[in-house]
Amino acid sequence: MATYTIVNKQVQDNYAVLQTLTANEIVVGQSITVSGLTGFNGTYTVRACPQYFFTGEDGEDDLVYNTSILIPNQVLFALTTADVERTAASGTITYTLTCTWIVIADVEDWLGFTVTNPSSDYDLLTIAVAAANAYAYRKRQEAGYFDASLSTVPSQDVRLGTIIYAGYLYRMRGSAAENYAAYDPLAAGGLMGGSFVEVLRLLGINRPAVA
Repeated sequence: MATYTIVNKQVQDNYAVLQTLTANEIVVGQSITVSGLTGFNGTYTVRACPQYFFTGEDGEDDLVYNTSILIPNQVLFALTTADVERTAASGTITYTLTCTWIVIADVEDWLGFTVTNPSSDYDLLTIAVAAANAYAYRKRQEAGYFDASLSTVPSQDVRLGTIIYAGYLYRMRGSAAENYAAYDPLAAGGLMGGSFVEVLRLLGINRPAVA
């Protein structure tokens, strides 16, 4: 969960635009909660994240901007109320990103065994699943994908990549660096590097650029 400070507000043609003090990671289609700002408080779905001054709607549901006026860190959402000229404001926007593309049972199938619940192993697996979901969604977002649903995985390759990554995180317990945990004191373990590339490939993420 991330909370951002609101510094400006505006309403035009039943659309509200709020500007945050710092850069935010809010994306189109996601839910935000506005607090501490009278007339704006509530939970909304983000329609746009404009970087220019919003001038209204053109009558055909298209949003219009003045591209000569650059305004960073804005979020726009529908709000049926009287127009409000852009002015200073105070309040907060809370953005909660909880992805549930995979569940514990998916990872147990990949691992090939069931983890006892309750146990510390089960607690670790729970954390690994949550971390893998968050990582997969965030990395796809950074790569330019705007997955509409946090609860429904966009495709089976993405699902598999997320499962594999969660399994890696779980199996790294007690291991060094990127090696799997080894119970043989003489075993060197196997590096995850090549397999992790497969995770990125399944998630649809290009390999990092190199010099």
